Amino acid sequence: MKLRYNFRVYPRACQLPLLAKSFGCARVVYNDGLRARNDAYRRGDPFITDNQLQKIVTTQAKRTAERAWLAEVSAVVLVQSLADLHAGYRNFFAWRKGARKGPKMNPPRLKKKSGRQSIRFTRNGFQLRDGGALYLAKIGEVRVRWSRSLPAEPSSVTIIKDAAGRYFASFVVEVSDEPMRELDLEETDTGIDLGLATYAVLRGRKVTSPKFFRRQEKKLRRAQRHVSRCEKGSKNWRKAKLAVARIHARIADKRRNFIEQETTRIVRESQAVYLEDLNVKVMGTRRGRMGKSVNDQSLAMFARTLEVKCGRYGRGFVKVSRWFPSTQLCSNLTCGALSGPRGREQLHMRFWTCAACGAAHDRDRNAEINLRREGRRLAAGLAES
Repeated sequence: MKLRYNFRVYPRACQLPLLAKSFGCARVVYNDGLRARNDAYRRGDPFITDNQLQKIVTTQAKRTAERAWLAEVSAVVLVQSLADLHAGYRNFFAWRKGARKGPKMNPPRLKKKSGRQSIRFTRNGFQLRDGGALYLAKIGEVRVRWSRSLPAEPSSVTIIKDAAGRYFASFVVEVSDEPMRELDLEETDTGIDLGLATYAVLRGRKVTSPKFFRRQEKKLRRAQRHVSRCEKGSKNWRKAKLAVARIHARIADKRRNFIEQETTRIVRESQAVYLEDLNVKVMGTRRGRMGKSVNDQSLAMFARTLEVKCGRYGRGFVKVSRWFPSTQLCSNLTCGALSGPRGREQLHMRFWTCAACGAAHDRDRNAEINLRREGRRLAAGLAES
């Protein structure tokens, strides 16, 4: 399994122009390669192979006056930028042929200069020095703030500049699975009911919704108002844009840290996890307060992170269909009637009484019990097959 380890890096002032030049050259090479293939397609020429494209937009382009400055950055950066273009085309063609599952994929598009920029170095383009510094080809040694040691030798490193002006080094490391001590399945497995008022309901406990965006919304609105009052392109406008980006970065960091901590705790205390498969993408596009709250929760990231950790540490993971009526089904073993609250207008009902057996239910805890039972049934079916 390949994992990414991200660390904050602090380039020197003299290295900032070199990094900016590397970001720009990687973007230019990517766009040149994309234009060359699009022009060949319009003319009806054969598809330009990867090796031919690399010769055209890097080797031959460096010898021209218009692109001579490409030689000022590491060739590894340019090659890896073209590798991203090749991967984009392969994924697009695989989707067209039906070999790649998932949502619709579009062909690669031109890159524009944005707040987030990145370049990638392979093993022949970087080196970890004894003093803890990271050496990058044609940039020099960059100071890294190591929060932990890498478990193995990295195969590549991506240097990222985010919209808030921070620099990060993202190392790709090959690691092996580390199964945890097995727990009693009957006592520790849990269903997880995701929501908005309560982030998640597990067996025996509830996770309160942190609402990181909501807590910073007033401050963010004030900062965005300041941006709108500045003249676009001015120095004050750039400062105001940076202030907005820093607020967004702080929100994203807190949310990511919260998800990492909660998923790790769940994996440690549960032998199996049964998670409802919500259509978060559709939920987040709804207008009004609900769509904003769904995006604030970042439930899709939570589900992906939990699934990866369960696979790495030897825990069971089952997704329950989004059409399973976990909220409406009575969890009483002798009942099981479908008499719970239905429809969006009933979302405010947190407690309800079964019309068939008279049992009183907490809406979220009732859903967790039903998800746990359905997850056990699905897990048993997978084990038999």
